[in-house]
Amino acid sequence: MLDLHRLKALHAVSVYGSVGAAADALMVTPSAVSQQLAKLEREIGATLLERNGRGVRLTDAAGLLADHAERILALVETAEADFEALRGEVVGRLSIGAFPTAARGLMPGALVHLGERHPDLHLQLYEREPERLVREVARGELDLAVIQDWMNRPMAIPEGLSRATLFDDIADVVLPASHPLADRSEIGLAELSTERWISSTPGTVCRDWLVYTLRSAELEPVITCMADEYSTQMALVAAGQGCAIIPRLGRDFVPDGAKVVPILPRPSRRIYALWRSDAARRPAIRAAVDALRIASVDR
Repeated sequence: MLDLHRLKALHAVSVYGSVGAAADALMVTPSAVSQQLAKLEREIGATLLERNGRGVRLTDAAGLLADHAERILALVETAEADFEALRGEVVGRLSIGAFPTAARGLMPGALVHLGERHPDLHLQLYEREPERLVREVARGELDLAVIQDWMNRPMAIPEGLSRATLFDDIADVVLPASHPLADRSEIGLAELSTERWISSTPGTVCRDWLVYTLRSAELEPVITCMADEYSTQMALVAAGQGCAIIPRLGRDFVPDGAKVVPILPRPSRRIYALWRSDAARRPAIRAAVDALRIASVDR
Protein backbone atom coordinates (compact mmCIF):
# COMPACT_ATOMS: atom_id res chain seq x y z
CA MET A 1 0.00 0.00 0.00
CA LEU A 2 1.29 3.47 -0.85
CA ASP A 3 2.46 5.47 2.15
CA LEU A 4 0.85 8.92 2.52
CA HIS A 5 4.00 10.56 3.90
CA ARG A 6 5.96 9.39 0.86
CA LEU A 7 3.25 10.59 -1.50
CA LYS A 8 3.28 13.95 0.26
CA ALA A 9 7.04 14.22 -0.24
CA LEU A 10 6.68 13.44 -3.96
CA HIS A 11 3.84 15.92 -4.33
CA ALA A 12 5.93 18.63 -2.66
CA VAL A 13 8.85 18.02 -5.05
CA SER A 14 6.41 18.18 -7.97
CA VAL A 15 4.98 21.50 -6.75
CA TYR A 16 8.23 23.20 -5.70
CA GLY A 17 10.62 21.78 -8.27
CA SER A 18 13.43 20.55 -6.04
CA VAL A 19 14.12 18.39 -3.01
CA GLY A 20 15.43 21.39 -1.04
CA ALA A 21 12.38 23.54 -1.73
CA ALA A 22 10.08 20.63 -0.90
CA ALA A 23 11.93 20.13 2.40
CA ASP A 24 11.46 23.81 3.27
CA ALA A 25 7.72 23.59 2.55
CA LEU A 26 7.33 20.41 4.60
CA MET A 27 9.58 21.79 7.36
CA VAL A 28 11.91 18.78 7.29
CA THR A 29 15.46 18.25 6.09
CA PRO A 30 16.31 17.52 2.41
CA SER A 31 17.72 14.21 3.61
CA ALA A 32 14.32 13.26 5.05
CA VAL A 33 12.60 14.01 1.73
CA SER A 34 15.22 12.02 -0.19
CA GLN A 35 14.75 9.06 2.14
CA GLN A 36 10.98 9.12 1.66
CA LEU A 37 11.41 9.21 -2.12
CA ALA A 38 13.91 6.36 -2.04
CA LYS A 39 11.45 4.23 -0.07
CA LEU A 40 8.69 5.16 -2.50
CA GLU A 41 10.87 4.12 -5.45
CA ARG A 42 11.43 0.70 -3.85
CA GLU A 43 7.74 0.46 -3.08
CA ILE A 44 6.60 1.01 -6.68
CA GLY A 45 9.66 -0.40 -8.42
CA ALA A 46 10.33 2.68 -10.57
CA THR A 47 12.73 5.61 -10.65
CA LEU A 48 11.14 8.91 -9.60
CA LEU A 49 13.89 11.52 -10.05
CA GLU A 50 16.49 12.09 -12.73
CA ARG A 51 19.42 14.48 -12.76
CA ASN A 52 18.77 17.64 -14.75
CA GLY A 53 21.87 19.84 -14.71
CA ARG A 54 22.40 20.82 -11.08
CA GLY A 55 18.84 19.94 -10.17
CA VAL A 56 16.41 17.07 -10.66
CA ARG A 57 13.31 16.45 -12.68
CA LEU A 58 10.42 14.03 -12.25
CA THR A 59 10.35 10.95 -14.43
CA ASP A 60 7.16 10.07 -16.33
CA ALA A 61 6.30 7.57 -13.61
CA ALA A 62 6.81 10.23 -10.93
CA GLY A 63 4.65 12.74 -12.80
CA LEU A 64 1.83 10.20 -13.06
CA LEU A 65 2.09 9.28 -9.40
CA ALA A 66 2.31 12.95 -8.34
CA ASP A 67 -0.99 13.64 -10.10
CA HIS A 68 -2.61 10.77 -8.21
CA ALA A 69 -0.96 11.96 -4.98
CA GLU A 70 -2.57 15.38 -5.32
CA ARG A 71 -6.03 13.82 -5.58
CA ILE A 72 -5.34 11.32 -2.80
CA LEU A 73 -4.12 13.99 -0.39
CA ALA A 74 -7.19 16.14 -1.17
CA LEU A 75 -9.47 13.18 -0.43
CA VAL A 76 -7.65 12.50 2.83
CA GLU A 77 -8.12 16.13 3.88
CA THR A 78 -11.83 15.96 3.03
CA ALA A 79 -12.20 12.72 4.99
CA GLU A 80 -10.47 14.24 8.01
CA ALA A 81 -12.69 17.33 7.81
CA ASP A 82 -15.82 15.18 7.59
CA PHE A 83 -14.73 13.09 10.57
CA GLU A 84 -13.96 16.15 12.70
CA ALA A 85 -17.31 17.66 11.71
CA LEU A 86 -19.08 14.45 12.71
CA ARG A 87 -17.42 14.48 16.11
CA GLY A 88 -18.09 18.20 16.47
CA GLU A 89 -14.96 18.65 18.55
CA VAL A 90 -12.29 21.33 18.16
CA VAL A 91 -9.25 19.04 18.26
CA GLY A 92 -6.20 18.11 16.23
CA ARG A 93 -3.60 20.40 14.68
CA LEU A 94 -4.25 23.74 13.04
CA SER A 95 -1.57 25.66 11.18
CA ILE A 96 -2.22 29.38 10.80
CA GLY A 97 -0.25 31.91 8.78
CA ALA A 98 -0.45 35.68 9.10
CA PHE A 99 1.23 38.65 7.46
CA PRO A 100 3.63 40.48 9.80
CA THR A 101 1.42 43.22 11.27
CA ALA A 102 -1.44 40.76 11.79
CA ALA A 103 0.95 38.27 13.41
CA ARG A 104 1.88 40.97 15.92
CA GLY A 105 -1.35 42.94 16.27
CA LEU A 106 -4.08 40.33 15.85
CA MET A 107 -2.82 36.80 16.40
CA PRO A 108 -1.78 37.00 20.09
CA GLY A 109 -5.35 37.72 21.19
CA ALA A 110 -6.80 35.08 18.86
CA LEU A 111 -4.35 32.42 20.06
CA VAL A 112 -5.09 33.16 23.71
CA HIS A 113 -8.83 32.85 23.03
CA LEU A 114 -8.37 29.53 21.20
CA GLY A 115 -6.08 28.17 23.91
CA GLU A 116 -8.58 29.00 26.66
CA ARG A 117 -11.63 27.67 24.82
CA HIS A 118 -10.09 24.67 23.05
CA PRO A 119 -7.12 23.24 24.99
CA ASP A 120 -7.01 20.09 22.83
CA LEU A 121 -6.37 22.10 19.68
CA HIS A 122 -2.65 22.23 18.85
CA LEU A 123 -1.77 25.48 17.09
CA GLN A 124 1.15 26.44 14.89
CA LEU A 125 1.66 30.04 13.75
CA TYR A 126 3.80 31.16 10.81
CA GLU A 127 4.57 34.71 9.71
CA ARG A 128 4.53 35.12 5.93
CA GLU A 129 3.98 37.72 3.21
CA PRO A 130 0.34 37.73 1.94
CA GLU A 131 0.99 36.28 -1.53
CA ARG A 132 2.92 33.37 -0.04
CA LEU A 133 0.11 32.77 2.43
CA VAL A 134 -2.42 32.42 -0.39
CA ARG A 135 -0.21 29.89 -2.17
CA GLU A 136 0.40 27.85 0.97
CA VAL A 137 -3.29 27.67 1.86
CA ALA A 138 -4.17 26.68 -1.71
CA ARG A 139 -1.53 23.91 -1.64
CA GLY A 140 -2.62 22.60 1.73
CA GLU A 141 0.53 23.61 3.57
CA LEU A 142 -1.43 25.90 5.88
CA ASP A 143 -4.93 25.32 7.20
CA LEU A 144 -5.83 28.98 7.61
CA ALA A 145 -4.29 32.36 6.84
CA VAL A 146 -4.87 36.00 7.70
CA ILE A 147 -4.23 38.12 4.62
CA GLN A 148 -4.50 41.75 3.62
CA ASP A 149 -6.13 43.01 0.45
CA TRP A 150 -5.77 46.68 -0.49
CA MET A 151 -9.10 48.06 -1.73
CA ASN A 152 -7.58 49.83 -4.73
CA ARG A 153 -5.40 46.87 -5.70
CA PRO A 154 -7.18 43.62 -4.80
CA MET A 155 -5.33 40.32 -4.63
CA ALA A 156 -6.34 37.39 -6.84
CA ILE A 157 -7.74 34.49 -4.80
CA PRO A 158 -7.64 31.04 -6.45
CA GLU A 159 -10.73 28.92 -6.83
CA GLY A 160 -11.36 26.45 -4.04
CA LEU A 161 -10.64 28.94 -1.25
CA SER A 162 -13.15 30.60 1.08
CA ARG A 163 -12.69 33.78 3.07
CA ALA A 164 -14.34 35.82 5.79
CA THR A 165 -13.88 39.55 6.29
CA LEU A 166 -12.47 40.45 9.71
CA PHE A 167 -12.24 44.26 9.48
CA ASP A 168 -11.11 47.16 7.31
CA ASP A 169 -7.75 48.67 8.26
CA ILE A 170 -7.40 52.35 7.40
CA ALA A 171 -4.01 53.84 6.55
CA ASP A 172 -2.86 57.37 7.45
CA VAL A 173 0.12 59.47 6.50
CA VAL A 174 2.81 59.91 9.16
CA LEU A 175 4.72 63.19 8.92
CA PRO A 176 7.58 64.75 10.86
CA ALA A 177 6.10 66.95 13.60
CA SER A 178 7.81 69.99 12.05
CA HIS A 179 6.16 69.42 8.66
CA PRO A 180 3.99 72.36 7.47
CA LEU A 181 0.98 70.01 7.08
CA ALA A 182 1.41 68.15 10.36
CA ASP A 183 -1.31 70.10 12.19
CA ARG A 184 -3.96 69.60 9.52
CA SER A 185 -7.07 67.56 10.31
CA GLU A 186 -6.68 65.75 6.95
CA ILE A 187 -4.53 65.96 3.83
CA GLY A 188 -5.26 65.34 0.17
CA LEU A 189 -2.80 62.88 -1.35
CA ALA A 190 -1.98 65.35 -4.14
CA GLU A 191 -0.62 67.78 -1.51
CA LEU A 192 2.26 65.38 -0.87
CA SER A 193 3.69 65.58 -4.38
CA THR A 194 7.13 66.84 -3.32
CA GLU A 195 7.68 64.51 -0.37
CA ARG A 196 10.41 61.97 0.19
CA TRP A 197 8.93 58.60 1.11
CA ILE A 198 9.81 55.85 3.54
CA SER A 199 8.55 52.44 2.49
CA SER A 200 9.02 48.69 2.65
CA THR A 201 11.70 46.96 0.60
CA PRO A 202 11.20 46.23 -3.12
CA GLY A 203 9.10 43.18 -3.91
CA THR A 204 6.86 43.42 -0.83
CA VAL A 205 3.11 43.91 -1.10
CA CYS A 206 3.15 47.19 0.83
CA ARG A 207 5.95 48.67 -1.31
CA ASP A 208 4.13 47.72 -4.52
CA TRP A 209 0.89 49.16 -3.14
CA LEU A 210 2.49 52.49 -2.18
CA VAL A 211 4.04 52.95 -5.62
CA TYR A 212 0.76 52.01 -7.32
CA THR A 213 -1.27 54.36 -5.09
CA LEU A 214 1.02 57.35 -5.56
CA ARG A 215 1.23 56.85 -9.31
CA SER A 216 -2.56 56.53 -9.49
CA ALA A 217 -2.66 60.04 -7.98
CA GLU A 218 -0.13 61.16 -10.62
CA LEU A 219 2.67 61.35 -8.06
CA GLU A 220 6.03 59.80 -8.84
CA PRO A 221 7.37 58.42 -5.53
CA VAL A 222 10.86 59.36 -4.40
CA ILE A 223 11.68 56.60 -1.90
CA THR A 224 14.77 57.40 0.13
CA CYS A 225 14.50 54.96 3.07
CA MET A 226 13.41 51.32 3.03
CA ALA A 227 12.44 49.26 6.08
CA ASP A 228 9.90 46.46 6.42
CA GLU A 229 8.99 47.10 10.06
CA TYR A 230 6.42 49.86 10.50
CA SER A 231 7.98 50.84 13.83
CA THR A 232 11.26 51.47 12.01
CA GLN A 233 9.48 53.52 9.35
CA MET A 234 7.88 55.68 12.05
CA ALA A 235 11.23 56.21 13.77
CA LEU A 236 12.68 57.39 10.46
CA VAL A 237 9.75 59.78 10.00
CA ALA A 238 10.30 61.15 13.50
CA ALA A 239 13.94 61.72 12.55
CA GLY A 240 12.82 63.89 9.65
CA GLN A 241 13.85 61.49 6.88
CA GLY A 242 10.55 61.57 5.00
CA CYS A 243 6.92 60.59 5.36
CA ALA A 244 5.17 57.21 5.29
CA ILE A 245 1.68 55.79 4.82
CA ILE A 246 1.04 53.31 7.62
CA PRO A 247 -2.07 51.19 8.35
CA ARG A 248 -3.50 51.52 11.84
CA LEU A 249 -2.96 47.83 12.61
CA GLY A 250 0.75 48.41 12.05
CA ARG A 251 0.93 51.44 14.34
CA ASP A 252 1.61 50.48 17.94
CA PHE A 253 2.54 53.99 19.06
CA VAL A 254 3.48 57.34 17.58
CA PRO A 255 7.03 58.40 18.54
CA ASP A 256 7.90 61.92 19.56
CA GLY A 257 8.69 63.91 16.47
CA ALA A 258 5.98 62.32 14.30
CA LYS A 259 2.34 63.24 13.62
CA VAL A 260 -0.40 61.07 12.12
CA VAL A 261 -2.86 62.74 9.73
CA PRO A 262 -5.76 61.11 7.81
CA ILE A 263 -5.51 61.14 4.00
CA LEU A 264 -8.16 61.87 1.38
CA PRO A 265 -9.15 59.71 -0.40
CA ARG A 266 -8.80 57.39 2.56
CA PRO A 267 -6.73 54.29 1.73
CA SER A 268 -7.69 51.04 3.43
CA ARG A 269 -7.03 47.35 3.25
CA ARG A 270 -9.47 44.58 4.05
CA ILE A 271 -8.25 41.92 6.47
CA TYR A 272 -9.49 38.41 5.69
CA ALA A 273 -9.33 34.92 7.10
CA LEU A 274 -8.69 32.45 4.27
CA TRP A 275 -9.05 28.65 4.14
CA ARG A 276 -9.68 25.84 1.69
CA SER A 277 -13.37 25.37 0.97
CA ASP A 278 -13.07 21.58 1.34
CA ALA A 279 -11.91 22.06 4.94
CA ALA A 280 -14.74 24.41 5.91
CA ARG A 281 -16.55 21.67 7.85
CA ARG A 282 -13.70 21.36 10.33
CA PRO A 283 -14.80 22.72 13.72
CA ALA A 284 -11.23 23.93 14.24
CA ILE A 285 -11.49 26.22 11.19
CA ARG A 286 -14.77 27.69 12.42
CA ALA A 287 -13.37 28.17 15.92
CA ALA A 288 -10.28 29.94 14.59
CA VAL A 289 -12.32 32.30 12.42
CA ASP A 290 -14.53 33.11 15.42
CA ALA A 291 -11.43 33.82 17.53
CA LEU A 292 -10.04 36.11 14.85
CA ARG A 293 -13.33 38.01 14.68
CA ILE A 294 -13.28 38.50 18.46
CA ALA A 295 -9.69 39.72 18.32
CA SER A 296 -10.69 42.13 15.54
CA VAL A 297 -13.49 43.84 17.45
CA ASP A 298 -11.35 46.68 18.83
CA ARG A 299 -9.48 47.32 15.57
